[in-house]
Amino acid sequence: MTFMRSGNRWVEQIKTVTLLLGIAFMLPVSAQLTQPASWQSSLLTDHELVGRVWRTSTESFISLQELQSDIESARYLFLGEKHDNPDHHFLQLALLEYLGETQQLGSVTFEMLDSNADRALAELYTNGPATHADLQEYLSWDDEGWPWQFYGPLVEHTFRAGLPILAGNISRDSISMIYADGEAEAPQVLSEPAIEQLHVDIDESHCGMLPESQFPAMVRVQQARDQAMANKLLAPNDGELSVLIAGNYHVRQDLGVPNYLLAMESGLARDAILALTFMEVQPDSTDPADYLDSTGDQPAYDYLWFTPAVQASDYCESFQ
Repeated sequence: MTFMRSGNRWVEQIKTVTLLLGIAFMLPVSAQLTQPASWQSSLLTDHELVGRVWRTSTESFISLQELQSDIESARYLFLGEKHDNPDHHFLQLALLEYLGETQQLGSVTFEMLDSNADRALAELYTNGPATHADLQEYLSWDDEGWPWQFYGPLVEHTFRAGLPILAGNISRDSISMIYADGEAEAPQVLSEPAIEQLHVDIDESHCGMLPESQFPAMVRVQQARDQAMANKLLAPNDGELSVLIAGNYHVRQDLGVPNYLLAMESGLARDAILALTFMEVQPDSTDPADYLDSTGDQPAYDYLWFTPAVQASDYCESFQ
């Protein structure tokens, strides 16, 4: 009898441990952001800034766990990029996955989709593709301008999650009209110094080869695009996070989309908009402040996540 009682007790203990282990495996794993196991970009991988995250407000490097905590207090998350850097897209996807796992993600707006895709996106979950394999064709994605190998995983992840995918950009026809219409009224959002900086940056981005007479038209287009992205972000998400995927220049707090969003949404505080840039390191700079290039007192970015670079040559050198 004693042996049987002892045996039963042992069996019950095994059952209890098994049950607890089963419960433990059923509990959701705490989602965490991590650095990639290896970088896809090959240049400057040993640079001391690579993989580090800089918080501008405290002028300090922070952990990914601290970044996660900061994101929780935001209403809008802007994820900037250098369009041809695969590591930037990898990290954007990692953030979308984290936000999805923690149920913070409300919608994703893409600069890479323009207003011509609005109807298809509105019908995405009713008359859209049955599988994500057909998503690129359904959206008439511009693979030449925006390689699907980079952006497909971001769009597909949002689609699988059943969340709104929004087109942030204006159409090419609209761009042409705005460019040609010298009487078109630009949004009165940016300060004069900011507008002047747009002229300087447009000149530099075109390697000094663009006639100065075209600067105002280019600025009108830039403002119209930023305003359109801000307008799409205003769609209600029941308190969940609205994410923008766009080039680094568009997500700037001093010159970009945040300013138009603040002008549109009454009562919105700037610190509710978190601008995170994925930034390629430069061989001659190890000071994060060198990468901000801010206009006036407003820092361009709230956070900089440093990555290796994809090319060493200066784009403008090919025109010299």
